[in-house]
Amino acid sequence: MARPPLLQLSDIRLGYGGDPVFAGLDLVIQPGDRVALVGRNGSGKSTLMKVMAGLVEPDTGQVIAAPGTSIGYMEQDPDLSGFPTLGDFARAALDPSESWRIDMAAEGLKLDLDIATDAASGGERRRAALARLLAEAPHLMLLDEPTNHLDIEAISWLEDHLTSTRAAFVLISHDRAFLSALTRATLWIDRGMVRRQERGFSDFEAWRDKTWEEEDLARHKLDRKIKAEARWAVEGISARRKRNQGRVRALGELRQQRADMIRRQGTADMALEAGRSSGKRVIEARGITKSFGDRTILRPFDLRVLRGDRIAFVGPNGAGKTTLLKMLTGEIAPDDGTVTLGTNLEIAVFDQRREGLDPDASLWENLTGDPEMRVSGQADQVMVRGTPRHVVGYLKDFLFTDDQARSPVRALSGGERARLLLARIMARESNLLVLDEPTNDLDIETLDLLQEILSDYPGTVLLVSHDRDFLDRVATTTIAMEGDGRATAYAGGWSDYRSQRAAGGGTSAPPPKSAGKPGPKSPTSNSDSIRKSNASGLSFTQRHRLDALPGEIDRLTAEIAKLEEFLATPDLYTREPAKFKKATEALVDRQTTLAAAEEEWLDLESRAEAETTR
Repeated sequence: MARPPLLQLSDIRLGYGGDPVFAGLDLVIQPGDRVALVGRNGSGKSTLMKVMAGLVEPDTGQVIAAPGTSIGYMEQDPDLSGFPTLGDFARAALDPSESWRIDMAAEGLKLDLDIATDAASGGERRRAALARLLAEAPHLMLLDEPTNHLDIEAISWLEDHLTSTRAAFVLISHDRAFLSALTRATLWIDRGMVRRQERGFSDFEAWRDKTWEEEDLARHKLDRKIKAEARWAVEGISARRKRNQGRVRALGELRQQRADMIRRQGTADMALEAGRSSGKRVIEARGITKSFGDRTILRPFDLRVLRGDRIAFVGPNGAGKTTLLKMLTGEIAPDDGTVTLGTNLEIAVFDQRREGLDPDASLWENLTGDPEMRVSGQADQVMVRGTPRHVVGYLKDFLFTDDQARSPVRALSGGERARLLLARIMARESNLLVLDEPTNDLDIETLDLLQEILSDYPGTVLLVSHDRDFLDRVATTTIAMEGDGRATAYAGGWSDYRSQRAAGGGTSAPPPKSAGKPGPKSPTSNSDSIRKSNASGLSFTQRHRLDALPGEIDRLTAEIAKLEEFLATPDLYTREPAKFKKATEALVDRQTTLAAAEEEWLDLESRAEAETTR
């Protein structure tokens, strides 16, 4: 016998004085559903979740929960007033005999339950709300951005927990890997309409693109029909003294239908422009350490950052990733060791706490009040990469409306605040980007665009993120900080790091810029490498290069194969000539680089063999 739905929304309409957020919305959540709720920032995802939770009353329509169904909601900004500690808040709805559930969730989420609520950070408050919800174990869990402020280890724990639960859940997240692993259905909010597909998030982008393609085709056909009918209406006057008024009315209805079509929101018009080129060596750190009291953040660590590197820093919250970033950029000094910055550096910083934004000031004031963006004598102008721009025009590039320009920053969603901070960073020329948790709250389309921009950016990028998919797309080297003061370098992104770590790979310093993705090998200290160098007759740098070249050759070979497969796509040249041209140029570049790498490896290998046979 079929079980009744847990939750049913019927003919929901909701608006806040302007165009409705939703109109005519029907939605059903069944027992066991594992649903991704996706959509652009500001599309109404959190609002819809609050309607489902009964926290927001719709203007019209019904929200019906099955008798006996418990619904739990994890909000982004929980109210902890009246609770002395995070543990008091988390345990409030539980019987004392079940407090072990909170302890288990807190351990997995790395949450200290003894922290006073008035001293807790935003991330700690959200983790307390998540622990409370998981411990309560309702029939339906509504999870609004549960992975924000979680490190990758905690995200993995949460992923395992949700995989094994029997409860249904609806999940808002911008973490592709998390959504793909957990969901079996997708709700997509697009311009006030909610569509459902009985497939998980991994199929979402193909579904979205096909939907938009069909929509564009329907719009094109409607435009052609309107044009034909309009021509008939004009030309028919000379042939008839009396027009067919029914057909004229039909033309008016077609025009109204076309006017009622809601145009899709475009992607942000973001761009990065490098200033003058930095020196080849961007940062050189030698033997740097850091401790706070008895706690060791970083043991002696060496790192050389070359122009064009994309270096990611991963590890548990509190392991010292942000501290290491600040040491490398000269913001704080190491306890021991030295950090040497290269020449001509122009640094732009995206801080995870959004401290560069004044929450009480408007978006307009946050841009014009920035000394680096201010245009002397022009209150409505900002300097964008050397060119004056009107404030509102520049904000529209980042998908903000005229009304939002004068609104306070505190009224923005997390994703909108991230976009505003990106607007400030991208207004200036830079050749070293320091991005500390830039992916939090950004929608998937903006993440895609940011990834493309970083790929084309000619400068150097230092990145902290817990988004595994984003790390795989961007990073060329990953520095893993495990929380014991040791930092280990692995070539490639997150997946490369995991596979090399499982096989015992990694080095005390990252490979040079061109090192690509070497295969697994045992960790070696600098002294071990120097001894090998002396034995072979090669210098330390040459030995390091010889060890790294096989990985580079494998990476280039794989990239060439992918490019050749892409270029073999039928009709690619006629459909997308720009992509065809770019891929062809990339293929030639990879083939040239591969030939040079193979020649270099042969030379170094022969010299090493010659020395060892003496």
